[in-house]
Amino acid sequence: MNNAEIAEHFALLSRLMDIHGENSFKSKTYSIAAFHIEKLEQPLADTERASIASIKGLGPAVAAKIAELLDTGSMAALQQLLDNTPAGVREMLRIKGLGPKKIHTVWQEMGIQSIGELEYACNENRLTRYKGFGAKTQANVLEAIQFYNQHAGHFLYAQIEPLFPTVQQYLEQMFGAGNVLPTGDYRRQLLTLHELEFVVSADKAAIKPKFQTAYPPELLEETDDYIVYKLTNGLKLKLLLAKGNIYARQFLTSASDAFLESFWAHAAPTNLEKENFVSETDIFKKANLAFIPPYYRETATAVQQAAANNLPKMIELADIKGIIHNHSNWSDGVNTIEELARELISHNFEYLVMSDHSKTAAYANGLSEDRIREQHLYIDQLNQQLAPFKIFKSIESDILNDGSLDYSDDILRSFDLVIASVHSNLYMNEEKAMQRLLKAIGNPFTTILGHPTGRLLLSRNGYPLNHEKIIDACAANHVVIEINANPHRLDLDWSWIDYAMQKNVLLSINPDAHSIEGLSDIKYGVLAAQKGGLTAHFNLSSFTLSEFEAYLKKTKAAKI
Repeated sequence: MNNAEIAEHFALLSRLMDIHGENSFKSKTYSIAAFHIEKLEQPLADTERASIASIKGLGPAVAAKIAELLDTGSMAALQQLLDNTPAGVREMLRIKGLGPKKIHTVWQEMGIQSIGELEYACNENRLTRYKGFGAKTQANVLEAIQFYNQHAGHFLYAQIEPLFPTVQQYLEQMFGAGNVLPTGDYRRQLLTLHELEFVVSADKAAIKPKFQTAYPPELLEETDDYIVYKLTNGLKLKLLLAKGNIYARQFLTSASDAFLESFWAHAAPTNLEKENFVSETDIFKKANLAFIPPYYRETATAVQQAAANNLPKMIELADIKGIIHNHSNWSDGVNTIEELARELISHNFEYLVMSDHSKTAAYANGLSEDRIREQHLYIDQLNQQLAPFKIFKSIESDILNDGSLDYSDDILRSFDLVIASVHSNLYMNEEKAMQRLLKAIGNPFTTILGHPTGRLLLSRNGYPLNHEKIIDACAANHVVIEINANPHRLDLDWSWIDYAMQKNVLLSINPDAHSIEGLSDIKYGVLAAQKGGLTAHFNLSSFTLSEFEAYLKKTKAAKI
């Protein structure tokens, strides 16, 4: 083991001690030792053990650990800290500007255990509520996380969407608009992506010279069928070679294996790339199928529906009539309720459902009973000013560890609707998660089950659930299931939408907005819901104001 490696062990030991809040004098001792070890000219491996302690900046305790490293290749004190530190917390050390002591606050005080959770907390404006994290620091942390994620090579759909037109236009300028077609996971509206894919009507000999610019992207891979480049933002660009008909190639790379297997069972296998199609519509016409949008080409069911001319009329963004589940500056949001309402009025929405955090969410400035009464009076005043637009009184009530909600029945009764969500003790086994959620679903005041699995895409897996039992319970208790449209969540997952509709359970595409900008996240919920075949009829936020009021009145009468 060389000096640089030994120094890195001590530097990491010092940082982990600070993360765990251990003795700062000891952690600084190891940090100083790392500094001096790195500058030594004589390799410690070749130094007499007895003399190591006398080297400047070291000492007997450090010398003993150096001997342990040289003899065993490891350090017990460091290994113990590594074992007791979640991998996501250790990864935070890679975020520029986020030192060990701030990571200690993030982990121990905020309960955040991954970079993705930290990014989400920044977007919800939560860091500013903790000592050492002002608005500027929060903005810097968010910027550093975004830079780190770009270079990790995995992206949310929402992160790629603004880049897509630029990449497509660039390729069209090089090869001609008719010779470049989007395909792959982006076209299928998958929730996360690691590359952008295009079919290009050109061979490698024509493609490669066009990328040999002054600042060429990195060539990662090439085969007879495709070329993969890495762009400067870390995104992979995969160019699929159209050796035959470009639309056939686009179709074959814009669907899941299960979909294609069902397609061939219906249409009989053939070499589509030898056909003379002028669009993908031609391919479906030849197969005697109604056109299936790329986002819906996931299951065999889609082919069966198309064959029966029974494809669902998918929900569109224009179908959203009101915006449900939003946070204002009464809790952890940025904007006032009036600012949110006027923004929606300017875009012709009919209503706003305010669902600030409940009192258990102290980290989010959750509302006490007294503040709830104040907010309700304020909403009454706004409704007089803004009519016929209406603001509904709601709360995102925490589902506690035993499955109960965190207000008395009298307080819960004062809301127009209640969204019940899990925000604490997220790392549960299935038995515990089911117990909590089923009890909350059975609460007569629960209107909507919020982000049911608690997942954060690319950052935190959701707690394990028996989705069928959860959906069945919602059906039995007249509870709506949220499709949280925040691009980090998109929870309930689209793959369970069909089962929910079969059970006659309403879903609700909600942005979980914490700012005016967050209201537009509703779009990503719509895109995800399309994959599951959601129709406007089954989406609560597609109800008109009068329909929404009637639904709440009917549901309350049936349950309370």
